[in-house]
Amino acid sequence: MADRRATVAVDGFGVEHGFDVLASGIGEAVGDGIAVRVFGPSAELEPRIGDLDPVEIVDSVESIGNDEEPVGAVRSRPEASIVRAVADVAAGDSDSVVSLGSTGAAMAAATFGLKRIRGVKRPALAAQVPLPGRTVLFLDVGANVEVRARHLVQFACLGAAFMSAVNGLERPQVGLLNVGEEKGKGRPVDREAEASLLEITADPGFGAFEFLGNVEGRDVPAGIADVIVTDGFTGNVVLKAMEGAVATVTGAMKEAARSNPASAVGGLLLRPALSGMRRDLHPDTTGGAILLGLRKSAVIGHGSSGAEGVANAIRLAARSAEGDAPDRTSALLASTGLDRREKDQTTEE
Repeated sequence: MADRRATVAVDGFGVEHGFDVLASGIGEAVGDGIAVRVFGPSAELEPRIGDLDPVEIVDSVESIGNDEEPVGAVRSRPEASIVRAVADVAAGDSDSVVSLGSTGAAMAAATFGLKRIRGVKRPALAAQVPLPGRTVLFLDVGANVEVRARHLVQFACLGAAFMSAVNGLERPQVGLLNVGEEKGKGRPVDREAEASLLEITADPGFGAFEFLGNVEGRDVPAGIADVIVTDGFTGNVVLKAMEGAVATVTGAMKEAARSNPASAVGGLLLRPALSGMRRDLHPDTTGGAILLGLRKSAVIGHGSSGAEGVANAIRLAARSAEGDAPDRTSALLASTGLDRREKDQTTEE
């Protein structure tokens, strides 16, 4: 086994394919030296996990489902598995948390339990998108449907700090998603965010990231930047459209390859590339999205994950903790003055 790494608290509920898949994924992750504390029903987990080391099962029989109102459920049910897993991180017994259950419950529990980094108004949900030539961090992808310019500027800092800490990029390139690449394009919130980012990065002493300016939708799959920033509504739609487009195109090409012998030969030649593309964009490959802007790391995986997806979610949480992503984010916000707390009625309610 590899050297012991971070300890990750895992919500034991939410994997749609059952506890066998959860246990297999945990087994893959601990093979990398990651310690796991899993909060779930010991009667189900112990026969599957056995004496696998280093795994500790913390018996938790209560869960929060996708059909429940997340904020109320998190506040009223301290014994729920996701709430206990987050509390474990807050207490310092684990370094980061993973949930593959209700996204809303995981976000609420993590935000309440782990607290926001000083000055962060809106934690953002960020997804890593493996594209030809580079991996792009895309945020927000669902946490904040409506945003202010200040939030978009902070998202740029959150994303850049994460890519530096976890992916080792010295000076990530950041783009602001817009309807055109020219200066002054888009909604008032986009124009204001663009102006602020240009002002921040114009300082010769600022080296945390490079701001590329506005980028268009076609630039997202082209991997033009390391970090692409937008609001949660737009980000969620774009991300799912990309996943759907890849699946549709590869499916259509497979059908075309079956149409005649000549096409079949071409299909065989293209199959490795197409299969690789589908795999790169598959949720199991990325492991899930990470909730940025909190004092500790939280990863929200997909309930439909297989064992590989579970393992990669745990690995992502461990890398984030080991890279001190929250501390780097705090330092970057302080260097830009964005850590100052200002009254914001819409976000403090």
